[in-house]
Amino acid sequence: MTVGATGGTTPSYVPGHGLLRGRVAVVTAAAGTGIGGACARRMLEEGARVVISDAHERRLAETAAELEKEFGADAVTSVPCDVTKEEQVRHLFATAEERLGPVDVVVNNAGLGGTARLVEMTDEQWTRVLDVTLNGTMRCTRAALALMQPRGRGVIVNNASVIGWRAQEGQAHYAAAKAGVMALTRCAAIEAAPHGVRVNAVAPSLAMHPHLAKVTTEELLAELTTREAFGRYAEPWEIANVIVFLASDYSSYMTGEVVSVSSQHP
Repeated sequence: MTVGATGGTTPSYVPGHGLLRGRVAVVTAAAGTGIGGACARRMLEEGARVVISDAHERRLAETAAELEKEFGADAVTSVPCDVTKEEQVRHLFATAEERLGPVDVVVNNAGLGGTARLVEMTDEQWTRVLDVTLNGTMRCTRAALALMQPRGRGVIVNNASVIGWRAQEGQAHYAAAKAGVMALTRCAAIEAAPHGVRVNAVAPSLAMHPHLAKVTTEELLAELTTREAFGRYAEPWEIANVIVFLASDYSSYMTGEVVSVSSQHP
């Protein structure tokens, strides 16, 4: 265990236990050091073969090269995808199945934030955040269900946020999108259950990574950290661990749930 900058204690990294051995997983927004990248790595460590996707092609290629070097080219493939484009979403899933076989797990991690007071927010700001974060999750969920339901198996895990439950100044668009992801998760789960497909979501609060540190002020990060019971932010891999649990057979009787990976929940 290590002591973080905020004074909280970060636990040691947990080794893989083969929870996803033999599975094929697709993870969106998986380039870089955030939750998506941590999730792809964690799933590889758990024995899955993983398709990573992102709209940023350079970072995606760099992430793929790094993971291929560590886990082997047969375990990792990358497909650029902008989740606001339906044709690219269809291409993502078609390519995933062509290269690695039937998709067993989908992690919808793509999302877009931003800060703007509602009275000053433009239609473009509102629409862009909703289109990436909510509509993108819907497009990928729809594509995944079309493949999984006829097979009678599969798991979808959506990345929501505690901000879908609580209010934060300047976050009306992001909060609305994440609340929508929660509602989408519950409705999709009810529709998918008769087909043997599970749909759940995680709701993280503050998972620190370099990009977040660049776009968020130190004052806000410090304030958000004080809201956490452990007195520290989460490591991205701690969120990934919960996603892996939801993707694994250990959560076989869970569907339509939004799991708070934080002390902040209703």
